Amino acid sequence: MKKPTVLQAVFYAALLAALLAFPLVVKGTFPTHVMIMVFLFAMMGVAWNILGGYAAMFSFGQAAFFGIGAYTSTILLMNYNVNPWIGLVAGGVLAALMGAAIGIPCSNLRGHYFAIASIAFAEIVRIHFNNWKFVAAAEGLSLPLLPDSLKNFMFHSSKAPYYYIILVFLLLSVLICWYISTNRMGFYLRAIKESHELAKGMGISFVRYRLYAIMISAFLTAMAGTFYAQYILYIDPESVLILPISVQVVLVAMLGGAGTIIGPVIGAAILLPLSEITRVWLGYKGTGVDMMIYGALIMVISAYQPQGVWGYLTSIRRRAK
Repeated sequence: MKKPTVLQAVFYAALLAALLAFPLVVKGTFPTHVMIMVFLFAMMGVAWNILGGYAAMFSFGQAAFFGIGAYTSTILLMNYNVNPWIGLVAGGVLAALMGAAIGIPCSNLRGHYFAIASIAFAEIVRIHFNNWKFVAAAEGLSLPLLPDSLKNFMFHSSKAPYYYIILVFLLLSVLICWYISTNRMGFYLRAIKESHELAKGMGISFVRYRLYAIMISAFLTAMAGTFYAQYILYIDPESVLILPISVQVVLVAMLGGAGTIIGPVIGAAILLPLSEITRVWLGYKGTGVDMMIYGALIMVISAYQPQGVWGYLTSIRRRAK
């Protein structure tokens, strides 16, 4: 990857400064909430991108990892008084192990076969949690209210601390994705995406690197799940383990540009405000409107620019030169 030009570096620095100043300049909880949700799904989109964008493993089971992260940290906090930050790491490790467990038997599946397997896995996890009394089954769990502090990962007086935490998580995810894409693993994943036979002929262990991609993606997605649990303070299977979450993550990456570092962030910046605004403006009458908008956008992008918004912007820049 080419090093950014001075102009690009200035732009990124200005963008970061604007994001850091946002909660201080823009008043009101709703705009901050929308930005938090944008960052949350951008993070999950980046995590999916490692799996689907680079390795062509089109997973629709990310909600399982999201829910595992949320439930692990919550159960550890409620039952064993484990700090949420430790629970975040534990949830990530457990999700990564679950990813490996599903990845090994599905390592040879490709395309829609892997997608179907991932949906089945996520639904099995959802149904299990929906009937598992240890995690309160369908009733859900309300997190205990702890004193307002970074140590407790809980803030009651302002959403700004959550904003900055998820922004850091997003930046960390982007850096991990950038590192993977510019190093050996990224080149191996691209080779696997093009052809398993070609990758095998080059001596690349496609099973091992596909597992690496699943585990990294699962860990980052579980981190997002823990954040969501600490932010909402209530979780149940219908809020953290449902298929629409997985679909939304895929849409974010595909709309912005799968296989690119910044694409999922752009996709989240477009889709999540639409979702939150229609939800607030239309209420229950607008149920499903956001998905209709998603579908229309995806059809337009698929028909006219399969590489997503970032691919379209890149093509315009190249023509301008």
